[in-house]
Order: sequence, then C-alpha cells, then structure tokens
Amino acid sequence: MDGLKMEIIDLCNLAERKNVEIFLSGFDLDYEKDIDYTLVLKDEKGIVATCSKAKNILKCFAISPNLQGEGITATLITNLIDKLFSEGIYHSFIFTKPENVDIFTSLGFKLLYTAKKVALLENGIYDIHSYLKKLIKKYDINTDKPRSALVMNCNPFTNGHRYLIEKASEVSDEVLVFIVEENKSLFPFEDRYNLVKEGTRDLKNVKVIPGGEYIISSATFPSYFLRKEDDKLNSYTSIDAGIFAMYFCKMLNINERFVGEEPYCKVTNAYNEALLEELKNFGIKLSIVPRKAIDGDVISASKVRQLIKANDIKNIKGLVPKETFDFLNSKKGKEIVEKIKVSESPH
Repeated sequence: MDGLKMEIIDLCNLAERKNVEIFLSGFDLDYEKDIDYTLVLKDEKGIVATCSKAKNILKCFAISPNLQGEGITATLITNLIDKLFSEGIYHSFIFTKPENVDIFTSLGFKLLYTAKKVALLENGIYDIHSYLKKLIKKYDINTDKPRSALVMNCNPFTNGHRYLIEKASEVSDEVLVFIVEENKSLFPFEDRYNLVKEGTRDLKNVKVIPGGEYIISSATFPSYFLRKEDDKLNSYTSIDAGIFAMYFCKMLNINERFVGEEPYCKVTNAYNEALLEELKNFGIKLSIVPRKAIDGDVISASKVRQLIKANDIKNIKGLVPKETFDFLNSKKGKEIVEKIKVSESPH
C-alpha cells in the first residue's frame, strides 16, 4: 500500500469514469450503468485497483496483477462495507468470477451459488437461511406439506396471471406466489403485490408473498430488468434459478414450479430454459402452462400497457381482473396511467 492513494470517483466526471472503464476493460469487465459509488487506488501512473457498488451489490473488482496477494482486496472491501454502513445498509452481495470465491469467503462472505462464469456471495446481519426461516414463520408455512410455487412480476396483474395461478391451485395442496419486489417496473411493488393478493383472495390454498432480495432481483438476475441479450444472461439466469431450487424449494418443500409459456420475450424464455435445467438437477418439476388467450391473442401485461399508452382503457376491462381495472381508475392508478402514456417500460 506504500505510495498508493485511495480516491472516490466523481461519477458525474466523464473523464474519471472513462479511466475506470479503460482499467476494467483490461480484466474483461464492464463499468455497469447502475453503479452509484466507485473507489480507486492509484500510483503515480494511474489506477492500479478499483471496486464499485450499486446499492448493496458490490461489483467491478479489479487489481493489477503485480499487486494481487498484497491485501488490497481486503482494503477495498472494508471501505465499501463502511460506505454501506454509512447508508444504513447491513447486508450485501458480491458478484465475482468463480476462481475468486476463496478470496471473498476468507473475508467473511458466504457463497450462495456458482454458475459457469460468475459466482454470487453474500455478507451481513442475515443470510438466506435466516431469511427463509422468518418467511416460514411470518406466512405460517407448514414445511412438512409439499407445495408448488410461481414467481411473477404482474406489471400489472392480468387475467393471464390469474389463469396461471388458478391452474397451479387446481392441482396443488398449496401454492406460494412470489411477487418480484424489485421496484423497477411502472407499477410499484406495493400495488402489484396488493392487486395479486386481492385478486386471488377467493383461492384459499394460495399465499401471496413478497419476492425479497433472493428472487429475480438486481442481485440475482439483473438481466431481467436490463433486458440484455449478452453472454452474461446464461450465468444470471442460472444463478437465480439455482438459488430458487437449492434454497427455496428445499426449505419450503416446493416440489413443482409453474411458469407461463413465453412465445415473445427472449429474456424470459431464456430464464424458463435455465429454470428447467436447474430444477431438474434438484428433482423439482417445472410445469409450463400455455398462455390464456382471447380470439387467439394471448393476454399479457405488455398488451395492457400498450392499451394504456394508446389511452384505450375500455378495451383493458376484458384483460384484467376487476381489482386491477378498479385500481387503474383510482386516483393513484390514474397517476400511473399518465406516466405510462409518456414512458413505456420493457418489463
């Protein structure tokens, strides 16, 4: 560390960002757009090490080869954790290459899952096991009883979503419906969650549960939100699907997962394919249900958003449950409708 100086990058300074991008490119790493904090170590010639974070996700670690093994990783991690603590964040994830797992486990991180090109680890005041134990208690889940599960975004909740839940409900003793909690959709999580909960209240064997940090989140599956089709997609889908199979299915006694057939979105289709492979490795069944259609046209949340954008609210009525239609005509719903009219989201 002698002769090295640590600096915080000014993210608004394009030249400083570019220098980090160039340094990372030498390690086959991208400087990702969601980064909100970056540290660099410099010598007299420039950057020799860097690390960044996006909320509670630590990423983009790189250290010059001649300085590796000098304890610099520990210094960078310590400074990032201090930054998280100053923001009131006490649980974090880190993406790294599989060959670097031992470095981070030696610093207190726990390995969650390893895919072909990337590993995900976590650190903090709780872990996935304690998280699931609290979930079991809060939602009164009898783990002696087998059940099925679905994971949905519901942006917004449609008759297609309701149809899929009904199909699972008809053949399962109990169904857990996890609603993606990441707030990167046009309809906020609280509203999506409440619409599904109210819209399935009559299905007595269905429990609607927040997805949390371990299901299709920026930590486990960032490509879901970015809708990117790059070489990272297979790794991200494998991590998210593997975590669900290894931890959720095992601890919650889930023996079957339902998904809707996906003829349009390549990212969701890739996710379903990875899910099939990962669940098979753990002896979990994946049931793919054909989408509900009207006159040959499948019902989708994107179709509903298109109609909203076209200000064609009346034709939405047949595509969504009463709870969703009533919400769209409420004060809060109308505010969201106005936002959709000027800015459409891919998810």
